Amino acid sequence: MKREHQETEAGGGGGYHVATAGDMTGAKGKMTAGPSMGTEDDDCGVDELLAALGYKVRSSEMADVAQKLEQLEVAMASTAAAASDDASVLPQIASDTVHYDPSDLATWLDSMLSELNAPPPPLPPPPPVAASVHHHHHRFDVSTASAVSEPPAITTVAPLRPSDAYDFKPVPAPAAASGGRVVYGLDPQSEMIVSPRDQKRKRTCSPSSSSSRGAEAGRARGSRTEGASSAKPAAAVPVVVVDTQESGIRLVHALMACAEAVQQENLKAADALVKHISVLAASQDGPMRKVAGYFAAAIARRIYRRRPLSQVDRALDSPALDDLLHGHFYESCPYLKFAHFTANQAILEAFSSCRRVHVIDFGMRQGLQWPALLQALALRPEGPPSLRLTGIGPPQSDHSDALQQVGWKLAMLAKSIGVDFRYRGFVASSLADLESRMLLERDGNEGDRDDEGEEEAVAVNSVMELHRLLARTGALEKVLRMVLAVRPRIVTVVEEEANHNGGTFLDRFTEALHYYSSMFDSLEGSGGQAAEAGEEEQQQHRAMAEAYLGRQICNVVACEGAERTERHETLGQWRGRMARAGFEPAHLGSNAFKQASMLLALYAGGDGFRVEETDGCLTLGWHTRPLIATSAWRVSAAATR
Repeated sequence: MKREHQETEAGGGGGYHVATAGDMTGAKGKMTAGPSMGTEDDDCGVDELLAALGYKVRSSEMADVAQKLEQLEVAMASTAAAASDDASVLPQIASDTVHYDPSDLATWLDSMLSELNAPPPPLPPPPPVAASVHHHHHRFDVSTASAVSEPPAITTVAPLRPSDAYDFKPVPAPAAASGGRVVYGLDPQSEMIVSPRDQKRKRTCSPSSSSSRGAEAGRARGSRTEGASSAKPAAAVPVVVVDTQESGIRLVHALMACAEAVQQENLKAADALVKHISVLAASQDGPMRKVAGYFAAAIARRIYRRRPLSQVDRALDSPALDDLLHGHFYESCPYLKFAHFTANQAILEAFSSCRRVHVIDFGMRQGLQWPALLQALALRPEGPPSLRLTGIGPPQSDHSDALQQVGWKLAMLAKSIGVDFRYRGFVASSLADLESRMLLERDGNEGDRDDEGEEEAVAVNSVMELHRLLARTGALEKVLRMVLAVRPRIVTVVEEEANHNGGTFLDRFTEALHYYSSMFDSLEGSGGQAAEAGEEEQQQHRAMAEAYLGRQICNVVACEGAERTERHETLGQWRGRMARAGFEPAHLGSNAFKQASMLLALYAGGDGFRVEETDGCLTLGWHTRPLIATSAWRVSAAATR
């Protein structure tokens, strides 16, 4: 969907807008590109997402455009300061300015910068340089600023041709220069001190330091002209270096301001901020850039989403694609493995000495949890029990019987290790559509008790499924009553440790931003199981896992009502819900903690991941932030009366 460019006031550096150019991978939806702008040669390499919103920017020029926007902001702030002393400055600029088509951002930014920046006095001619002196020029790239060992002092380099005007080539800083100092060519007697958190402020320098910087600038200019000693000094272009830490803080502030505008239904301001977020995200690298891209895309989807959903949207929301991404998420990080290992350990301990056991899985998916339990049951000293597994899953868009295919594979495994195994799959759009009698129904002449009168021991397992029921009023309560009716020995619940079901959109957005920032950071820090997969395969798993989390972000931010199914709640909130439904905590033993600790050793040595025990429950987090929680429950004594 193509939108017209909206003009805004120039105050606060807000006189420009660039569409979202966040990192969008995997299954995330893309906006359809609008009509072609110019010839095929002109459009070659143009970013599709920016072109869809009417902005013509080549993908290779994104970093350059971001730099120019930063320069424009500084220049406009300087002009506003000058206008406070001379009221005729801004009207004169407004009357003399020629407004180019802003769809060509690079040309438009060049014209604005040339008009806002008055040409400075010419630099003094460079002093003679000894032939033995060698000059080294280092290219400064904002996206890879962390690779520079020491922060250089950036001196002004006079441009010789338009393509070189913003080719940043700083001269190494003198030993006495402090980190973060940026020297501008607008005034040879002044320099800027960059604070990591505060705005830039000017400080007057001594003539000797100014002359030395002028000499360095002259030498840099002489080295680029390849011996043209008679060339006249050219006007200097102000060079602004983007501090990635500072721009990261501004990026978070822009995201929060955009969410507040959405909550206030100020869609015009939200539209402008979404475009500005992509500019700030372009100077970031790693997880923050990806998170900002997914959140900006989710807000844009909330603002521009069309009704009814297109065929592409329905395809991206299909259960088959969700299962595919879920499998990659399982392989790329330890969260789902932690959930399966801890839940299996609780189930195994509850089934101790039982000869007939029944597991009801609320989210069967690909059955990744159950091969480990089958093998553990097969190794019991008293021999394996007879296992019945009931798997529940959503209907497939292609009407395939995916649940039966999973059951067939598990049956083959059980046969190979000598476990008596029976399986039944139930297709249901929601867990609330099921009844307890359906779950306890048996095949043929199978009775409730074995030959010795022992009842079947039942376990109910839910891994990241119960929070979806909160989208429908009363659905969770109905399902918990159904669970209570089957009288399980153990109920295992694994949920995200976050509150994405808050009352206001801004609260939900803030919590989600912190939660998924930690989650994406842990994906980057997780080395994966290198022994089982190569680096290229791990990168593929990680990219698809990011798309899996991106779908969750989109649901939390862009959807409302029954469509918003990712309604995660904290462990404390689940304790209250389970207690009201008639369940009491069943503490997870030390074996579950040991299993989780051994698992983390497979992922980059476990660095960064942390397992904690909280009131009989286990949480897995990244550094100090818990991200996933496992709890176990049994029917309370009061509920059995």
